[in-house]
Amino acid sequence: MTTNEQLHVGSATGVDLKLDIAGPGARSYAFVIDWHIRVLFALAWILAAQWVYVGSIRWIGWESDGFASYILVVWVPAVAIYALYHPLLEVLMHGRTPGKRMAGVRIVDEYAQEPSVVAILIRNVLRLLDSLPIGYVVGLSATVMTRQSVRIGDMAAGTLLVFDAGHGLADGKSLQLNTQSTSRYGLDKVELAQDLIERWGTLESSKRCDIARRLIHSVGDSVEPASGDMALRAQLALLFSPQEQETSRD
Repeated sequence: MTTNEQLHVGSATGVDLKLDIAGPGARSYAFVIDWHIRVLFALAWILAAQWVYVGSIRWIGWESDGFASYILVVWVPAVAIYALYHPLLEVLMHGRTPGKRMAGVRIVDEYAQEPSVVAILIRNVLRLLDSLPIGYVVGLSATVMTRQSVRIGDMAAGTLLVFDAGHGLADGKSLQLNTQSTSRYGLDKVELAQDLIERWGTLESSKRCDIARRLIHSVGDSVEPASGDMALRAQLALLFSPQEQETSRD
């Protein structure tokens, strides 16, 4: 269920995850950063390929010999860098881009999970519609008028942008859920892992180590056979609660 400013996700444990929804300001900030990065990378390719292919930065006219190969070598990759920047990085970085990372936001689905590749492709294909008529007027207007601050691409893909930071649990637990871990592994696994971390000292060593190993294996990570008590706890914290790792190092 969603409100005007938060995404509420219920869980089997009865503990709700609350994520603050990013508004037009955070979206615009992330987009401006990403736009500059992809333009700079595309221009860097053009200049480098131009220098290697032509031997200078002089453009080749369409009437020149080798114009087709010139376009293929210099311009097609540059356009690909610009066009594929968002979908490729959002898949590889699990709903984030460098701009989104700097803005502290992340793409999730309505269940606060990492969006599927198909969802990411849909929202990026419809970026063309959101960018109309110029300067993302359609998309920006949609984020202002919609209850979840989503653009048309998000509506079609079932995604939204949330602030990528730890949020307190509804029952007032002191331990913070991490958005990245939640979107990647699911709320139930993150809650189980963090509950295990909190109760670590109250459980028998063999029991807590067995649960930790099974939980780590369930998310596709490996465990060293010789991993001891504290090594397993540290691996859990790294996977499911990066904030605790940072706190323990301070």
